[in-house]
Amino acid sequence: MKGKMNTEMGQILIDPDVIAQYAGETAYECFGIVGMSMVSMRDGIARLLKRDSLAKGIEVEINENNEITIDFHIIVAYGNNIITIAENIIESVKYKVEEFTGMTVAKVNVIVEGVRVID
Repeated sequence: MKGKMNTEMGQILIDPDVIAQYAGETAYECFGIVGMSMVSMRDGIARLLKRDSLAKGIEVEINENNEITIDFHIIVAYGNNIITIAENIIESVKYKVEEFTGMTVAKVNVIVEGVRVID
């Protein structure tokens, strides 16, 4: 479902893929994140996505009340506190997506799919 906003001049529709791309770019700015992950259904292995396809690791749902739910599948850097990384992503993404879209972010879920050592 697309996000809808009615204005005096007409209706604005926002595609969930646009929100996913913006949220992904915002998450990449957070400390401790290596990248987005996509789990292969065939072998169950988490794969690191390239930056240009990071939206594949993010699921965005918009309900009938125009509230957004975002699920991140991420890979974190070894040696960092996962709770701190997740809280940082949640706060940053919630604030920036609400500012960007004018819609309410109801929930941000962070699913850690793996840990990588950064050289």
